[in-house]
Amino acid sequence: MENTSLKLTGMSCASCAKNIEDAILSVEGVETSSVNFGAELATVTYNPNKTNIAAIQNAVDAAGYSAVPMQDDILAPEDDTEQRERLAENRKLTRKVWVSGVISAILVIGSLPAMTGLNIPFIPLWLHNSWVQLVLSAPVLFWCGSSFFINARKAFKRHTATMDTLVVIGTGAAYLYSLFPPLFPQWFLDRGLRPDVYFEVASVIIALILLGRLLENRAKGQTSEAIRKLIGLQAKTARVIRNGTEVDVPIAEVVLGDIILVRPGEKIPVDGEIVEGFSTIDEGMVTGESVPVKKHPGDEVIGATINKTGSFKFRATRVGKDTFLAQIVKLVQQAQGSKAPIQRLADRVTGWFVPAVIAIAIATFIIWYNAMGNVTIALIPTVSVLIIACPCALGLATPTSIMVATGKGAENGILIKDAESLEMAHKLSAIVLDKTGTITQGKPTVTDFVSVKGIANGNELNLLRLAASVERNSEHPLAEAVVQYAQSQGVELADSKEFEALAGSGVQGYVSDRWVQIGTHRWMNELGIDTSALHKDWERLEYLGKTVIWMAVDGKIEGIMGISDAVKPSSAQAIRSLQKMGLEVVMLTGDNRRTAEVIAREVGIKRVEAEVRPDQKATVVEQIQSEDKIVAMVGDGINDAPALAQADVGIAIGTGTDVAIAASNITLISGDLQGIVTAIQLSRATIRNIRQNLFFAFIYNVAGIPIAAGVLFPFFGWLLSPIIAGAAMAFSSVSVVTNALRLRNFQPKTLG
Repeated sequence: MENTSLKLTGMSCASCAKNIEDAILSVEGVETSSVNFGAELATVTYNPNKTNIAAIQNAVDAAGYSAVPMQDDILAPEDDTEQRERLAENRKLTRKVWVSGVISAILVIGSLPAMTGLNIPFIPLWLHNSWVQLVLSAPVLFWCGSSFFINARKAFKRHTATMDTLVVIGTGAAYLYSLFPPLFPQWFLDRGLRPDVYFEVASVIIALILLGRLLENRAKGQTSEAIRKLIGLQAKTARVIRNGTEVDVPIAEVVLGDIILVRPGEKIPVDGEIVEGFSTIDEGMVTGESVPVKKHPGDEVIGATINKTGSFKFRATRVGKDTFLAQIVKLVQQAQGSKAPIQRLADRVTGWFVPAVIAIAIATFIIWYNAMGNVTIALIPTVSVLIIACPCALGLATPTSIMVATGKGAENGILIKDAESLEMAHKLSAIVLDKTGTITQGKPTVTDFVSVKGIANGNELNLLRLAASVERNSEHPLAEAVVQYAQSQGVELADSKEFEALAGSGVQGYVSDRWVQIGTHRWMNELGIDTSALHKDWERLEYLGKTVIWMAVDGKIEGIMGISDAVKPSSAQAIRSLQKMGLEVVMLTGDNRRTAEVIAREVGIKRVEAEVRPDQKATVVEQIQSEDKIVAMVGDGINDAPALAQADVGIAIGTGTDVAIAASNITLISGDLQGIVTAIQLSRATIRNIRQNLFFAFIYNVAGIPIAAGVLFPFFGWLLSPIIAGAAMAFSSVSVVTNALRLRNFQPKTLG
């Protein structure tokens, strides 16, 4: 299966999104289709052996809309032609709003004497002449409102209905009815009816809906502001050293392996590794961290971050769509185009909304006409019902909030894979934290080294050489600590043979024909190796909260190492914040219980799952889930990936492995645990915002349609004017989008 994203044009309401979704799903070979009305984006999963993008585009075209594949280079600035077309469309819509608004104002002013029964001297009577109003209103309906009629005709040909259908039926009914009084006035008078016309009603409704659509489009444009900001972060050029000469080239021309010079105050153009010089770099724009980070040769640098102090040279390791910034943009785009489960109800309602409204409008006309015997009185509530109904508010309630929230998350160094993960995060009741690299800094260092034979005859250095020569084949942080310690002691490492890593136990291999085994105390016991010689030293180091690894050579214990991994400065505060949010915090580690509990006490964690092998981590998460808890797992290593996948929400530390990040739902770029607090707070704020939007959208339609139908008339003698109905419909969507935009003001709170 392959995934693709298509940019859509021609949608006018949530019903259009449903039509496109159904059209794409009708293509053989399409597995899933999700259309986001707010983002104007279709996300499609399809079988390339059965269909292709062209066939999917044809299906969208046949449905009356257009679809264009998203460009491969997601960091490329928007095409000038596309930008000009968008601005031209906005200007065209603005002109139509002004023309329809001015004409509608003239028509309303001209109708005031007839509507009020008062003689207003400064309003000429000819303005209320039916033929004058017919001529004035014609351009409003058939030029300013032409898009409504075109879209409604397309929907009719496809045997579907949209919001445009409601607008056309409502305004068309008012306009067509108004043609008869000036043509056949006597027919109305003979039946005791006033030959009133409603040209101003049709015009004002078109003007108000156009104004609402203009405001809605502008507001929707702000929801994707985060994407534009991210793309704008990248540098435009890079100073590349080629053939010994510094050359400024466009960033698109940088290739892998280029050596790039960066001076103080400049943006780093692409991802790479420092080869010469050192500096401090502000990575806040991609990690959310405000404190600059020191960088030296061998350290990685991220494109779009800012060099603060020194000059350095680095080798380009990722360019174009492979850079870290490009991956962030891609993840945000995918998240903004996804659907949250909370949207399902609105989608189901949208599917039958327009036909139901048309049925209600027909029933309203029949009831009023039978009750009053008056076509005019029956027409007013019928038009009001058609005009006030708004599926757009339902369609925009969820996606606009999701778009703003995922962008806000990216600004805070939190990458959210999809809308479902964002929604699930607000339901969490337990957080499982892997110790190494999550609670701690993940940079363990050897603090103690004790050998059975002591330092005589260089015994310790020889033992260190054997241990480090085996450990350098392992990717485990503890192995890296042993190797770094050996190198700091000036030990020259040797080659190892028959290396084997046993998950959760240790490593082993031959070095200089000696069989070397390094690992846990439990593993040594399983191997039947006597550890009594260093038992007191082992207890002393564990009491101090250090991780102890044992070293055996040719089946005999030769030494132990005490390794310490400092707790991250922010861990204790973040854990207190999570607990104050009502979450149970659990620490998960392969360390022995005594060491684990020392760390747990330091950060304030009460529940510890210790001595857990990597293959058991997912089982522990499953066990906590069986306690009727919704669980998030936070980790950074390859061995955390199964647990991350098992959890209801997997949260990866961005400084960890690609495998862990791929298995997660949320990624914390900076690795700071405070990001978990921020992510959950953002999720709760987003769901609260979505519920507000859905409440307003449902209440608006549930209350508005009966009021428009005249349910209050028997009690208060009051009928809703179609003009007021048009204004309410026009601004219902605007209010939903505006409420969603409030999420841009989200600020994380420190509770610890």
